[in-house]
Amino acid sequence: MTAPRLAAVSTLSLDDTQLAEELLSLRDCLRWATSEFHTHRLHFGHGTASAWDEAVALVLGALHLPWDVDPAVLDARLLGIERRRIVALVRERIETRRPLPYLLGEAFFAGYPFDVDERVLIPRSPIAELIEHDFAAWFPELPPGRVLDMCTGSGCIGIATALHMPTTEVDLVDISAEALDVAKANITRHDVGARVRAVLSNLFDGVAGQRYDLIVVNPPYVDARDLATMPAEFRHEPDLALGAGKDGLDIVRRLLREARGHLNDDGVLIVEVGNSDRHLEAAFPEVPFLWLEFERGGHGVFALTARELDEYAPYFTSPESH
Repeated sequence: MTAPRLAAVSTLSLDDTQLAEELLSLRDCLRWATSEFHTHRLHFGHGTASAWDEAVALVLGALHLPWDVDPAVLDARLLGIERRRIVALVRERIETRRPLPYLLGEAFFAGYPFDVDERVLIPRSPIAELIEHDFAAWFPELPPGRVLDMCTGSGCIGIATALHMPTTEVDLVDISAEALDVAKANITRHDVGARVRAVLSNLFDGVAGQRYDLIVVNPPYVDARDLATMPAEFRHEPDLALGAGKDGLDIVRRLLREARGHLNDDGVLIVEVGNSDRHLEAAFPEVPFLWLEFERGGHGVFALTARELDEYAPYFTSPESH
């Protein structure tokens, strides 16, 4: 795990320094952090769904403890520097509204830890469930031989795919060189460099002539209205990874036009569009998008096979769809 920034510890106010001396146990810190998050009405949407979950993630992350730590540790007495670190992180989370994974430098996706910072979107896609099941709905016997993770950001989708399917080769593609630096760090962290490569590319431009069994894309898809009203936490994430025009489909339209040229005949395209799912159905009413369901929640992810992309290609390439 990337260590949390500790500079804030030395700048604690006198009141917070005294407070840290009173929070003796891990349980004390959890209760106090939860109360503070409720009081200040934080938004939770970067890996947690409640003030309690956020407090657990912050305290365990600050102490480098795993999520499944023995509950007996709750009553362990913490060192002074540990208590001050927790107080400093709670204060920074409240005052800056920076998402917790940025403060900790790490996020979990499909069961694996990934380095993250403001150069990349924080991993939270429901596509993690598809990875955990090896995309078995489309590849029931053998895993896909080649996978393209488009708009990869931290590389979490592609790298988790490679970790779950040890014979699969993966290309990570992003238009942002800064994002790819983070993805490369995660390739190294998980030691998958023999099967995973990072490619700087504007969508398919950098993988010309390449074909894949599976293309997975979590592109920018937030429409203009949602972008303008997003909670403060989301404004710390790169704009390039969020907004995609008035209806959120600027990137998706190009994907639908170009993906077939990079899929094998039995290949599959999986794309997340989130709340812009309604815009997609309105733009292409003739296309029977397969909307996937997830046990742990999430929506707005569709799948189209190569054959379906062939069948509905006239709709994707018509002037009205641009």
